Amino acid sequence: MSQESLRDFCSFNVWNKTEDHEVTMKVLMIGATGKYASLVVPELKQRGVTIRALVRDKDKVDAARQQGVDEVSIADLRNPESLRTAAAGVDGVFHINPALAPDEAEMGVAMVEAAKVAGVRKFVFSGVIHPSLSKLSNHTAKCPVEEALYESGMEFTVLQPTRFMQQNLEWDWNAVLEKGHFSLPYSKQLKGSYVDYRDVAEVAALALTGDKLNYGTFELSAPDMFSRVEIAAMISEAIGQTIEAGELSFDEWVKAAHIPEGSFREGLRQLYVYYNQYDFLGNALILRAILGREPRTMEQYIQDLATRKAITLGSQK
Repeated sequence: MSQESLRDFCSFNVWNKTEDHEVTMKVLMIGATGKYASLVVPELKQRGVTIRALVRDKDKVDAARQQGVDEVSIADLRNPESLRTAAAGVDGVFHINPALAPDEAEMGVAMVEAAKVAGVRKFVFSGVIHPSLSKLSNHTAKCPVEEALYESGMEFTVLQPTRFMQQNLEWDWNAVLEKGHFSLPYSKQLKGSYVDYRDVAEVAALALTGDKLNYGTFELSAPDMFSRVEIAAMISEAIGQTIEAGELSFDEWVKAAHIPEGSFREGLRQLYVYYNQYDFLGNALILRAILGREPRTMEQYIQDLATRKAITLGSQK
């Protein structure tokens, strides 16, 4: 590719903003009450989409409503019949697998099959970068779901985001400030790529409400790569307080995080062993082209997080 062609590609916006208008469609959301999929809800609502949330438990109905969804369907990803009922009458599906579930491949394939039987037109799957990594079961579990989509006959879009900026930082922010260190069970010096899931959510909404991302499989990453030492320095700058980067053994970390024994914990162990050796390496070119702007950077995310948390803390006083 010539330098001129590369510049043209980097500046290309697959989404013509003049076409970014409200649409009339209904989308079934898997994970609408979760940490990440819930970020897709406002992106769809601002585009006029009617959202039906899939929840497994009745006690999650109110939580789904509070996220802003219009309808709630009680169904179980392990019960294909309930999925067909949940998918009936919708135009699109947004699916993200439950984190580190031992049967996530089966659940994902079941959702694809249910959507196909129900006559769903569009399906967006939020998977993971490098699903072929054989050392990570939560990566390889995405492959059967992708294959089912490719053979489904539906208009599919597969998103392959790298590690989320929200992971660890968003949920452990107060603990980081209180303890004065940002510690995880892998090398603090190794650099990896990240993405703000709000950018992934925007791409998901664009894919569901338009056709320019149809039949695409897209790795999504923000610019640059960072070590935990560098991230701790950004936090220090944002809050005016020194935060050190630390390392813990996996057993120390899970004990402090109160994570019980089981498949979820073992999945995390696999992840952190991999992070300690390789981490995830991604490229921002595709995300930049889809959004038509620069993706949110790690520094921007931390500045924004520090501001939001400070406002929340102030309102509680």
